[in-house]
Amino acid sequence: MSELSFATIRYVAIRDRIRAQDPEIDEQTLADTVEGLTDLNEIIAAVIRSALSDEVLAIALKSRIANMQDRLERLQKRASTRRKLAKEVMVELDLKRLNMPDFTASIRPGTPALVVADETVVPKSYWQMSAPQLNRQELTNDLRRGIAITGVSLTKPEPVLSVRTR
Repeated sequence: MSELSFATIRYVAIRDRIRAQDPEIDEQTLADTVEGLTDLNEIIAAVIRSALSDEVLAIALKSRIANMQDRLERLQKRASTRRKLAKEVMVELDLKRLNMPDFTASIRPGTPALVVADETVVPKSYWQMSAPQLNRQELTNDLRRGIAITGVSLTKPEPVLSVRTR
């Protein structure tokens, strides 16, 4: 079990024992007393600090990935431009095949591409109908306004941890 789990169990045990001995104790006094007797707050703080550190690393990694993605796109564009240049020269010179020690390049006839001149006259049998999709945002908004809609509901909201840094 982790240190956090042990601290949580200890915190609950101490809180329950104090509450059993003094059932009329107010929540603030109880919380202050248990906090003073355990190190749970420090452990939770350490976990949150670790999460903040991981978030900073994730942001840095996203930036690095974005930079590398830009580089990848530049390399792909450069490779495409160079292939196009080689193809154009080989076609212009009517050079059908180029045998090199590390590769072989050849020019072969391409396949015809589809050109749609007027979509309105294409028979319906060639059209694909897209599947209907729920408008989740509108459903959520209507449910929040109190409108009853069969087949859908809102979940019980989960607590959210908010951490702000300066």
